[in-house]
Amino acid sequence: MKKTALIVEDDERNRRLFRDLLGLKGFEVLEAGNGKEGVETARAQRPDLILMDIQMPVMDGMEAIRILKADPGTRDIPILAVTSYAMDEEKEKIRATGCDGYICKPFDTREFLEWISRYL
Repeated sequence: MKKTALIVEDDERNRRLFRDLLGLKGFEVLEAGNGKEGVETARAQRPDLILMDIQMPVMDGMEAIRILKADPGTRDIPILAVTSYAMDEEKEKIRATGCDGYICKPFDTREFLEWISRYL
């Protein structure tokens, strides 16, 4: 059975990159353009993995992660925050949301695929 990944990202170019990379790993890919859509999609589809951008319109990624991790139906889904924040202080704020890990942009595509493998 194919694994499903949800990409929650407002930038179409980034979504396309993630979609292509996850396709190489054989994932079925779901997409959402903001945190609110991401929460709704995660609750309805129960993906195996969520990639969550942090800065987005409507609802940011940190709020979306908090909601998903507080929900018994979605709390066990691994969530990787994808962020351009590199400062330790920001990384701690992101970790405090309950996400399972984070990937800093820009990233090496081989490193990205290794991260994905670690969480499944």
